Amino acid sequence: MSKPFEALAEVPNACQPVPGLVTGGQPSAADLERFRAAGGGILLDLRDPMEPRSFDEPSAARVLGLEYVNVSVHGSTLNDATMERILDTIRSAGDRPVFMHCGSGNRVGGALIPYFMLDHGLEEDDAVVQAMRVGLRSAELMEWGLDYTRRHQP
Repeated sequence: MSKPFEALAEVPNACQPVPGLVTGGQPSAADLERFRAAGGGILLDLRDPMEPRSFDEPSAARVLGLEYVNVSVHGSTLNDATMERILDTIRSAGDRPVFMHCGSGNRVGGALIPYFMLDHGLEEDDAVVQAMRVGLRSAELMEWGLDYTRRHQP
């Protein structure tokens, strides 16, 4: 396990599906501090900015020196543009560890299906199992990820 994953172990549904990427539900301000102290670099938030939180996440990330990226995932944003922003953020991270989260890990799981299949070569069934391990519970989000992947496979 990596230090960034260990730093986020208290986050609901914390998972490290691939090296350099930690996923989970909503972190606390203290979780972000631990993530940064463990070498974390990018905070990829899939929640809508209007969703309630116990702290100002963008400001906390900025103070800590984390790159904060918000890509709002909800019913009306389940499209290619949203998926591509998410994938571009993960793919361009380089050696900077990414913490990708939503409220529970459900949206994270759906968005990672293409990453698992296109970037890591997983078969569809294995990618869905990994997405469920991360927190995927929604058939709609699963289909979003699978549909994107089917249309973008070489």
